[in-house]
Amino acid sequence: MPKSRLRKKKKDNRPEILLAERDPAEIESPAWLAPTMIGAFLVGLFWIVIFYVSQTLYPIPNIGAWNMVVGFAFIGVGFSLATRWR
Repeated sequence: MPKSRLRKKKKDNRPEILLAERDPAEIESPAWLAPTMIGAFLVGLFWIVIFYVSQTLYPIPNIGAWNMVVGFAFIGVGFSLATRWR
C-alpha cells in the first residue's frame, strides 16, 4: 500500500511576546493593590452585616435598603481590583 504524502504546516506569523522580555515590575502587582482589595471586601461585608444586625437602621439610617447597594458596591470594587492582581 502506498504511503500518503506528508503535509507541511504553515508557520504562525503572529508576534510572540515572551515573559522573559518583559520588565519584572510590569509583571508584579503594585504594593497597594492587595491590601486595598482585601479592605474593600471586608468593608462591604461589614457594611451588610451591620445593616442586617441593626435591623436596617445603620450604617446610614436615612437611606434604608440602599445600604445594601453601598455594601455590594464595596464588594464590587474589591472584585474589580482582584482582576488586576498578578
